[in-house]
Amino acid sequence: MEYINAWFAAYLLLGVAIGFFAGLLGIGGGAMMVPVLAIMFPAQGFPFETKMQVILATSMATIMFTSLSSVRAHHARGAVNWQAMWSMIPGILVGSLIGARAVKHLSTAFLGIFFICFLFYTATQMLVNIKPKASRTLPRFAGLFVAGVTLGFLSAMVSVGGAFFTIPFLTWCNVPAHTAIGTSAALGFPIAVFTTIANVFNGWDVPNVPQPSLGYVYLPALVGISITSMLTAPFGARLAHRLPVQTLKRIFAVLLYALGVRMLWGLLA
Repeated sequence: MEYINAWFAAYLLLGVAIGFFAGLLGIGGGAMMVPVLAIMFPAQGFPFETKMQVILATSMATIMFTSLSSVRAHHARGAVNWQAMWSMIPGILVGSLIGARAVKHLSTAFLGIFFICFLFYTATQMLVNIKPKASRTLPRFAGLFVAGVTLGFLSAMVSVGGAFFTIPFLTWCNVPAHTAIGTSAALGFPIAVFTTIANVFNGWDVPNVPQPSLGYVYLPALVGISITSMLTAPFGARLAHRLPVQTLKRIFAVLLYALGVRMLWGLLA
């Protein structure tokens, strides 16, 4: 029992950091959560065969709660483009279900390498501040539907709320930075819901899944991380409107590089 309580305490501490960065940068927290869980789960002796599926599913499930807490704070400041969000949801549904289905049939090693490449891409993206053309605007419904499909698929594959794809897309369309962050936080909820439902069904009765779980979702980690992340996300969201976000993104990028290297080392070992 003490062993279980120690790990649950670790999940609570992880949730503090996840929630803060989710609110601050408009991210769901998956980019930080997945590499940390990739260290914690093997230390608990979880089976390698389903390790990445369980990590990705658990990470995505927590985003349901983190994004809700974060988007409330951003909405209070008028920083959510609800029209764009609702236009992208149908595409997100399609892309999320396809992506979650693909994850079930891929190996832990492939998913690990795929996510590490995503981490390095994301960190580089954060370091490069590319300015969009002043004339570019958000596309119409068809364009947003296609963007939603792409966003949902990629988010399900790497278990993130979509911020690392949504924010660059929105800023590329000349959406103000704070609105892009707030809208990304709002989009994280439907992405997480659709993907989590698929992960529960895809992992139902699959052997070598640590218990207690709901499909591929490991419940102790979900509960522990969600409790504290929902508490700290509003603080991060408030700071996002006061601090230089680009500077913070560069600091976060360095952290992502470090987590990616550590995850690669663990996978090779």
